[in-house]
Amino acid sequence: MPDTSSFDPTTRDVPVRRRRLLQTGAALAASAWTAQATATQPERPLQIVGPWELAGLAPAKSGHVFTRLQIAETLTDAQDDGTPLPGLAERWTVSADGLTWRFVLRARARFHDGTAVDAAAVVRCLALARTPPAMLSLAPIEAVEAEGDRTVRIRLARPHGGLPSLLAHSSTLILAPSSVGGQDSVRRIVGSGPYRVASISPPQLVEAERFDGYDGRHPAIARVRYLAAGRSETRALMAEGGQADLAFGLDPASIARLRLRRQVSLASVTLPRTVMIKLNAGLPALRDVRVRQALSLAIDRVGIARAVLRDPELAATQLFAPTLGGWHDASLPPLQHDPARAARLLTEAGWQRGPDGLRDARGEPLRLAMRTFPDRPELPIIASALQEQWRQLGVAVQVSVGNSGEIPLGHRDGSLQLGLAARNYASVPDPTGTLMQDFGPRGGDWGAMGWQDAALLTALEALAAGTLPSPQRDATRARVADILQAQLPVVPVVWQRQQVAVSRRVTGVSLDPLERSYRLLDMGWQS
Repeated sequence: MPDTSSFDPTTRDVPVRRRRLLQTGAALAASAWTAQATATQPERPLQIVGPWELAGLAPAKSGHVFTRLQIAETLTDAQDDGTPLPGLAERWTVSADGLTWRFVLRARARFHDGTAVDAAAVVRCLALARTPPAMLSLAPIEAVEAEGDRTVRIRLARPHGGLPSLLAHSSTLILAPSSVGGQDSVRRIVGSGPYRVASISPPQLVEAERFDGYDGRHPAIARVRYLAAGRSETRALMAEGGQADLAFGLDPASIARLRLRRQVSLASVTLPRTVMIKLNAGLPALRDVRVRQALSLAIDRVGIARAVLRDPELAATQLFAPTLGGWHDASLPPLQHDPARAARLLTEAGWQRGPDGLRDARGEPLRLAMRTFPDRPELPIIASALQEQWRQLGVAVQVSVGNSGEIPLGHRDGSLQLGLAARNYASVPDPTGTLMQDFGPRGGDWGAMGWQDAALLTALEALAAGTLPSPQRDATRARVADILQAQLPVVPVVWQRQQVAVSRRVTGVSLDPLERSYRLLDMGWQS
């Protein structure tokens, strides 16, 4: 078997013509962007470039863009470890029976149109955020009501201690009534954060400016621009050429090159995000847990982490990365690379090697199709490595690189077989919310497909109630990790770090491990 640790497509020579085209394209795009800023604004904006396009204005689609730019706020916020913090709600209380929560809004909070942030506006936004499959729909909410101007009362059918974490999700951001048009469609973004929208050009550009009516600390940087650029090389070249102050979503080859450039520095943070393979366990071949285990055992995670991410420590030994301290179980037997055992499991499951080297059961070769997308530049490279490792096992996998939306679409219409994606298990600061969405009775767009486990559902429901004492809570989390490790409804490959190129002109940059905010309030210009 070839040594997969030497597999490194990122080191292949890039044709000169292609590189020049990328440089020219990046320069033209950035210069046009900068020229427009110079012509219309007296102060140079902080320029951020990343891979994430605006899929629309609805919070469920692009709320993460507006929370990261601190344009819109949610009722609650979170510390780096996921502990809930005040947001638009300065405090909250819960009744003794755990069924009634009251969130008290900041007294001086104002929307960008000058109107007060009141309970009625919050109630309307949360009503829209409860539409399935939105994250807030996971909470057993009976009613959301205004109690005067400043208090929002949420009544539950049963206790749900994770409610404050769900209310920190970007899909629950609070917008002014003037944001919403007919049929409750979001027509514009009028938030309450320290920045307000100056202009939006979907799917790529958001321009924001300081909101002087903000009731908290005011940012030192007056203007911010976010540009979605699809190619990692383009984002790196913009950072290298000074057209981007912060460049997110960099590939390993670009990172290596940028380390040699004095005009930028690199910031990094380990994320609670795992590159994983979503499997359709409803397919006859993948319904057998031995086949899922064999596909996992064939993966050389250390080789992929070393070759693609340039960091073997990011090889995923389990679904939850060490940064998720309350969920990562150091005592869990790690996922291993064992091709011989993988071959035995496939044979036991009835898949014998045919004359062409492929596994065959009753005249049907084991052929699968895997979808992935280039928004995260490492994914197509990892897909190629997986394809080769599975080929050596006797499994033929066709890889298609398309739009990220094709994976959830394939989940819903049943056409997906395999999907390679990166999943942030702390998109809700308490991962229970994300896990309920991914592994609930019907599975989830980025989670289980054609698979469910009664013991797992019971454990997640107990965690969601929020009433378990600490030792029992830890044991229940360990039970969740153990079931997912044994059954592999999704197969972990590698954990991830966020690597960001930072201009030397900017100070105060720090990275949010939960990816909720760019932390613009802490930044300033180098004097």
